[in-house]
Amino acid sequence: MSGPTPVHDLLEGVDHQRYIDWIDYHIVNNSRTVVLLFLVATAVFALGLGNISTETGTEQFTTGLPSEEAFNDVQREFSPSFAPDTGATSLIQREQNVLSKRSMLRMLRLQNRIEKRPDLRVQSTASAASLVAQELDPGAESTGDQIRAIEEATPTDIDRAVRDLATTNDRFTGLLSNDFNAQSASASATIGTVTHELPAGVSEGAGQGGESPLTPIQLRVDSVEDTVGGDITVFGSGIVSEEFGSVLTDSLLLTVPAAFLFIVFFLIVAFRDLADLVLGVVALVMAIVWTFGFLGLAGIPFTQMLIAVPPLLLAVGIDFGIHSINRYREERVRGESIGDAMRLTTDQLTVAFFIVAGTSAIGFLANLTSALPPIREFGVVAAIGIGFTFLIFGIFVPAAKVELDRVRERTAIPTFATTPLGQEGTALASVLSVGVGIAKRAPALFLVVVVLISASAGVYATGVDTSFEQEDFLPPEENPDFLEQLPEPFRPSDYTVTTTVNYLEDNFASTQQDSTTIYVEAPMTRGSVLESIHNANEDPPDSILREDNHAETTSIITVIESHAERDPEFAALVDRNDIDDNGVPDRNLREVYDDLLDSPARDQALDYIMEDYSSARVVYSVEADASDDEVVADTRTVADRYRTSAVATGQTVVFQAVSDRIRESAVSSLIAALVGAALFLVVIYLVLEGTASLGLANVFPVMVTVALVAGSMRALSIPFNTITATILAIVIGLGIDYSVHIFHRFVDEREERPLVPALERTVRGTGGALFGSMLTTVSGIGVLSLAVFVAIQQFGLITALAVVYAFLTAVVVSPSVLVVWDHFVTGHRSLLPLFGVGAAPWQDSAPTGAPDVTLPDPKPAVTPAETGTQPDDPEVDWNGGRADPDSDSDIEHGSDAARDAGDSGSGSGDRSDPSDPDA
Repeated sequence: MSGPTPVHDLLEGVDHQRYIDWIDYHIVNNSRTVVLLFLVATAVFALGLGNISTETGTEQFTTGLPSEEAFNDVQREFSPSFAPDTGATSLIQREQNVLSKRSMLRMLRLQNRIEKRPDLRVQSTASAASLVAQELDPGAESTGDQIRAIEEATPTDIDRAVRDLATTNDRFTGLLSNDFNAQSASASATIGTVTHELPAGVSEGAGQGGESPLTPIQLRVDSVEDTVGGDITVFGSGIVSEEFGSVLTDSLLLTVPAAFLFIVFFLIVAFRDLADLVLGVVALVMAIVWTFGFLGLAGIPFTQMLIAVPPLLLAVGIDFGIHSINRYREERVRGESIGDAMRLTTDQLTVAFFIVAGTSAIGFLANLTSALPPIREFGVVAAIGIGFTFLIFGIFVPAAKVELDRVRERTAIPTFATTPLGQEGTALASVLSVGVGIAKRAPALFLVVVVLISASAGVYATGVDTSFEQEDFLPPEENPDFLEQLPEPFRPSDYTVTTTVNYLEDNFASTQQDSTTIYVEAPMTRGSVLESIHNANEDPPDSILREDNHAETTSIITVIESHAERDPEFAALVDRNDIDDNGVPDRNLREVYDDLLDSPARDQALDYIMEDYSSARVVYSVEADASDDEVVADTRTVADRYRTSAVATGQTVVFQAVSDRIRESAVSSLIAALVGAALFLVVIYLVLEGTASLGLANVFPVMVTVALVAGSMRALSIPFNTITATILAIVIGLGIDYSVHIFHRFVDEREERPLVPALERTVRGTGGALFGSMLTTVSGIGVLSLAVFVAIQQFGLITALAVVYAFLTAVVVSPSVLVVWDHFVTGHRSLLPLFGVGAAPWQDSAPTGAPDVTLPDPKPAVTPAETGTQPDDPEVDWNGGRADPDSDSDIEHGSDAARDAGDSGSGSGDRSDPSDPDA
């Protein structure tokens, strides 16, 4: 085996302990100053809370996609220059028979009242009732005339008009529900349309934004609808945008207080002390204020994805808090003073917290590999929040705890509990020791079983679906009854959008999305370009409608054909330039276009070709029951047939492109998180413990957790969507949290004890804190299932499950990993004991340090009585030892050696003074 590398030597030479001792010193000796500095920082961050803006909807995820850029080009280029944009409001009428005289009059009166409101900016209205009225009276152009036509008609006249329209007007039947019966002239639902003029430049992209100029207009239309009676629902992008915003607000009002209450409850169980409970709550609030104050100060908008950040920070923060208080109590029950107990606690946990925060941040920052901006922003905000949480719980909480307990000693503040969780002899300790029992008998055999289970789960997980739908960001059709019973402001709003969308899909044969578009960006005057488009449409794929084996399209070709039928002179021009006599001109295209744009067909032509002939669009009709995957794949297939630059676009195509990137994001962030976390752990353990292999071993339980989580997603039918796509990287961040505490504590214990006692002490002490942390984390994150839109609910469920898996792998799988690791690094090469065959050398093994580190000779414990000074005596220089540089009685800290020398027969040497630059 090759010797140490220069990098290895460099990393081993890093004196991390002096920095830890510096932190220990200020936490214990300058606790009041530390607390004050953190409170001032909190006040500064609080200033940013008032500057937080929000951004909702699906539009933020579609930005930057090639298909979205093509969609925007189509929207921009194929509209009249400097003309106002338009927006539509749907009027969905549901009655026993919407084609009855009374129902049609109700729809027409609503149209009439809407038209008379100047603030509604109405350009036109249309409905099935309007078409019936015009069939009865062809001169009834205005809604007032149409009302009179219906009022004067008999039921027999109306039925006859309906039957005539059913055979001659496809537009009429498209406005009626699937149960339309021409013979009885009846249908249960119909859709009316109001077209509004809007300021130029506000055309919508493929995604739905959280703000819309139609929102105030459609809310006012809704108030007009209340005046006509009946069952008419106002629907449109403005209503959807309004509910996007409401969903975000309602979800925050539900999840954050609920998470807070659950965490407080479990803090009571874990701490069992009022003062410690208040300290934990204050620290949690500080973590939230720092993170969201940073959002406001940095100008980062709050999005739906960031709803997951507060529970994540609360989860990690409370994990730190429980470990800190629990470890401190372990030292206190052994008789250590306040200062000594906290110094020993922070000496160990500062490193553990740093590793946890570092790996968690790497897990979150792995989302920077995503092509979707909101996912990248989520990763950055979550990583910064974890950094803040580390500072607050790693420095502020210990300092505040020191200050609190010193005040308690001088005053009558009561103390309700001082014992740690998982203390030896308790039922919890027995349960936590299951993993140690397995590790003592056949650790390698157990790990083989774990690998097989994990591999099976990983293979099964390859079938997880990917989804990106507007409905993921909307609330369920009905809120659960228990949410409806909540008082204001916690009771969620009354939502209508999801119900309406589902109703339209279930009851109407076609929607706006029953078409797809190909955007052609090429010189349209080139002789072969129209022929290329025509040929590409031969024998179309299955999801695209066809007529005579040719795709059913609307394009500049169909405009040319349509105008040629009405204008013989133009038809002659086309015929002269049609070489192969298929109705499509092959040459002199500029002359053909010029003539077309000089004709009455100009406006129609400009819907499909740019005025400078630089681009065009082709709209394809698709099967109404075709899946989005089929439509997108078939549209791209046709686009590839074009012998020029052509991009498949349209909302369906854009959303599918986002869905593809979501899967890519999930995979890339997982790989980045695994590689980044592994490298980080290798370096950290090499610096701290002198062994890189422990970092790789530490990754194993996390990989098991990832496989189980991915498999559970498929089993629970939870797809990768914009929010759950981050889950695998997050699992690495949160999962390492649990295993790091076990591994790091084990290393410290192993330096002083045989293998099995070190494992038992690790799992009892740290496992108890992990159990409390798991309960609070599951509760804090699990409340996301209360959020009022599906994606966040799914995220909360799968993250809570991931935390349970992480805890179980930490306390059940990690002991076996550590036994196998220890078996090899201590020089044993026989594999049989690892599989339960023969005598196990670890049953009576001696303490060991890192394999390539020589431990110093043990040093007898130094007690306060021997030094003649109390540990918290201000005359003692706790920056590393006694103020007297000649003293040979340095106070030891940073290990349990002094306390347990009599138990273990060995200990670690004293640490040098960190204040000495030559130490």
